Amino acid sequence: MILGLRTVIYPVKQLAEARDWYALLLNQAPYFDQPFYVGFSVGGFELGLVPEGTPSLEGSRALWGVDDIESELARLLGLGAILEEPVTDVGEGILTAAVRDPFGNLFGLIHNPHFRQADVR
Repeated sequence: MILGLRTVIYPVKQLAEARDWYALLLNQAPYFDQPFYVGFSVGGFELGLVPEGTPSLEGSRALWGVDDIESELARLLGLGAILEEPVTDVGEGILTAAVRDPFGNLFGLIHNPHFRQADVR
């Protein structure tokens, strides 16, 4: 049984630069910062960075929840992300968007008014 999003790991070539960019994005320092892995705690979930592998738009697709998708998309673009998918209404009030981070990874956003925090375990 799938219980829900726990961790999304992004491969990066420049770990220190990626760590700093994601710290700005998330408005927090990582809770785990080693040469082999950097981890951020985000709303009970984990965003991890590893210095191996090849960044790609074809890899796993994670969608990170936001309250105001337009504002967050604008903030990401201001941090140097590149627009991949504009805000799109995918039905039932759910909005998605995606950018490419400065390291070549797809970073997805979702505003889902049906998401229940109480369901997170």
